[in-house]
Amino acid sequence: MKRSNQFPVTIHSISELHRLVGLPGPAHPLISLIDNTRLNIERERFPETLILDFYKISYKHTLNGRIGYGQGYYDFDEGGMIFTAPHQLLAIDKDTEYYGLSLLIHPDFLRGYQLGTSISKYGFFSYDTNEALHLSEKEKGTIVSVLENIGQELTNNIDDFSQDLLVSYLEVLLNYGNRFYKRQFVTRKAVNHDLLTKLETILVRYLDNRQGLQSGLPSVEYLADQLNLSPRYLSDMLRSLTGQSAQQHIHQKVIDKAKEYLTNTNLSVAEIAYELGFEYPQSFNKLFKNKTTLTPVAFKAQFFSN
Repeated sequence: MKRSNQFPVTIHSISELHRLVGLPGPAHPLISLIDNTRLNIERERFPETLILDFYKISYKHTLNGRIGYGQGYYDFDEGGMIFTAPHQLLAIDKDTEYYGLSLLIHPDFLRGYQLGTSISKYGFFSYDTNEALHLSEKEKGTIVSVLENIGQELTNNIDDFSQDLLVSYLEVLLNYGNRFYKRQFVTRKAVNHDLLTKLETILVRYLDNRQGLQSGLPSVEYLADQLNLSPRYLSDMLRSLTGQSAQQHIHQKVIDKAKEYLTNTNLSVAEIAYELGFEYPQSFNKLFKNKTTLTPVAFKAQFFSN
């Protein structure tokens, strides 16, 4: 397979990926646990970028090199975890050396199980490169223990209970991911507060410069891009810090600006709606009443009733 600077290579099956990295076929076609030290990659023939049609959960206890997904690379020194959903772009530096485990799960393996539909609630599958999960030594032990249980089950003879057990172990692994990311939000509070301050500045500038007239309401995607974060990580971080999602945070700032317009200018409600980026004044009225229990006209009347 020739390297390409333009087009990623799509890997449709776990068996296909095994062949690509020089491993024998998986014990189960829809789920596999790979010891990354056993990879036998022909680096000059390995694609620069990949798109997998299945989930990949990578645990790296140490890593020399860089792994990228989304729009950049991430340098691992102390190890950690990356969660990627099907159809995400993956990039691997050719000098990367692997130490750790990779769990591959095809969506078909989860069909018929509740996890097949609820897996989308695990937001870290949508996180970007610079949002990988860093693990403490104790957390590493927990993750490795679960992965070893999965590996042991895969080496046993497949029976009627195998899939149930493997799905259960996977759900445990994902729940630990949620717990450890929650811890990471807490332990990185200082960094996240800096991000919150930057977000406030970006939102204030957006609204003060009347950017809504040209670009519409500020979006979560816009703010995340300005902060070099993924939208899902931004929203989860804000919820951890403030109890509000990114969308709720935006709406609150828009309402605050609307109140400023209503009390300090002679602009009509429709003009204020357009200034803020609403396509229709009715949408502005609905949001304002939802957030304040008053219509914009009723809110303004409180200040000019005399």
